[in-house]
Amino acid sequence: MRSRADGRGKRIAKAAALCSCMICGSARADFYDDPFSTTGKLPLPVSERLATLDLPCSAGALKLPLTSLDAVRHALCHNPRTRQAWAAVEAQAAAVGLGQSAYWPSVDAAAGISRVSVRSKYPDQPELDSSFDGSSDGQSINLDWVLYDFGLRAANLRQERALFRALCASQNEAILAVFLDTAQAYFAAEQAQATFAAEAETEQAAEHSAVVAEAKVAAGVGLEADRLQAKTAHAQASLNRIRAHEKLESAQGALARALGARPGTPITLSAPGQETDDALAEAQIELLMGRALQVHPRIAAARAQLEAAQDGVSAARAGGRPRISLGAFADRSDTPVDRVASRQNIETSSLGLRLRAPLFEGFGRTYRIRQAESVVEGREAELLAARQDVAQAVWESYVAVRGSSEARKASRSLLESASQSFELASGRYKAGVGNIIELLRAQSDLAAARQQEVMARTRWRLARLELAASLGRIDFWMLREAEKK
Repeated sequence: MRSRADGRGKRIAKAAALCSCMICGSARADFYDDPFSTTGKLPLPVSERLATLDLPCSAGALKLPLTSLDAVRHALCHNPRTRQAWAAVEAQAAAVGLGQSAYWPSVDAAAGISRVSVRSKYPDQPELDSSFDGSSDGQSINLDWVLYDFGLRAANLRQERALFRALCASQNEAILAVFLDTAQAYFAAEQAQATFAAEAETEQAAEHSAVVAEAKVAAGVGLEADRLQAKTAHAQASLNRIRAHEKLESAQGALARALGARPGTPITLSAPGQETDDALAEAQIELLMGRALQVHPRIAAARAQLEAAQDGVSAARAGGRPRISLGAFADRSDTPVDRVASRQNIETSSLGLRLRAPLFEGFGRTYRIRQAESVVEGREAELLAARQDVAQAVWESYVAVRGSSEARKASRSLLESASQSFELASGRYKAGVGNIIELLRAQSDLAAARQQEVMARTRWRLARLELAASLGRIDFWMLREAEKK
């Protein structure tokens, strides 16, 4: 009881100091802007978070050639989704301050002045006639301070704080989504660029085969059918290269949009560096899922939303309980025209406790509580769904990392074998011991192997980031590792 009284005494002292500052006008501007220091509870903005990782935001043009790390950094600094999430967190921080303000008194003042003209006439007794001309003014100040409300303010404040934690987690989820979307757009553009390069190499090889077939026909040692087949293969390779270039431009436009730039902005991607396997693929799936269920921002947001809904039930119940408040009133009136007909000064003051207890609200309180309890049930289901979705995403990403790692090794072996097969078939055809069908088949197998290697490498890089994202992590070190030569 003494601690509660001490706390109330401190608030009274602070209220007195605040009122005195309001009257004298000597309070500092920053105190008025944020008296409860709610901005101190805000998480770091995205720009400051990146600065702590030695990835400062830049307002200039894109740095070319563009690395995946630069792309992600630029998107996080300029994407509107991150700014929107930050604004929502700031707004909810202000809502927390609004909940804290309920513990303080409300003070309002009023003043007025008017011209007074009073004429009183008595027809039967004219000697009693009177008149008054003058001015009337009045000043009043009123204070209302809720002292005890059976937990209503506390429940509302807890609810606002829980919603603040939920929005902070949602901001982290938005940052994670921007990170992953940008990485996906970058790797799609990188895959399109590698595919275009592979199709260009295939076109060169087909052109070389067509030249050899043409030379053999001109020398009288080749068949016209071989020349036509080689020419057809070259034309098909040229068509594939044109289509690959079209897909490359489309992917670069999607990447520009992810970066907040205008589609069509020239973008040059850096060459991918040498990558090594990481420990995520070797980790136990149970450990990964346990980590994700603890720290993933979507689950954290759903958990905070559930806590806010539970506090909403407490607030709905406390709203139907009595409220004890302190009231003070002071008024000074100079010749109030509604009460006197001659010049008078009237001063009124009061100080006391008020008890307000809702007796009947048309059963509205019952349905408010039922509504709040239904919201809790919905939030519980959302938390369960978030846990299931995150666990499924971790499992799918984990399987994708392991599968893409094996596929990458197999695609490298396939490309090496297809390259050797094409070299052998080309040499045999030049020497006159091979035929055009053998050469074209080896040429087609090499083109397919190049495509498979590009797809496997891109899928492996993206699967690693998707697994990290499913764990609720942003792993910039993966992108840094990817840029090393």
